[in-house]
Amino acid sequence: MLIFKIVPRAEWEAAGGDYHGSAHDRADGFLHFSTAAQLPETLRLYYAGQDDLMLVAVDPAACGDALKWEHSPSRGEDFPHLYGALTCDAMKWARPIAKDAMGRFVLPDLL
Repeated sequence: MLIFKIVPRAEWEAAGGDYHGSAHDRADGFLHFSTAAQLPETLRLYYAGQDDLMLVAVDPAACGDALKWEHSPSRGEDFPHLYGALTCDAMKWARPIAKDAMGRFVLPDLL
């Protein structure tokens, strides 16, 4: 199983290695991730109107004890949160998130 981080392309490219999170992540004290099933709703709720996003696939086992599954009352589900930097070793791939002609997000192949 993989978990996923959505990152604006410019921010991703500026990281140039280990990723320390967005301003929102840093304010919350952890990096926000989603499962494959959670991605469509996460994109709809938090990234509507944004373009040029990247989807980063992560091996949760490679994150060790810094990865915690925590309940989100607003969504009624458990989400993976990383209390530390996302290391290059944990990253499996990064791919662009496209949009269709109607402006809806089109996720890349998640395998």
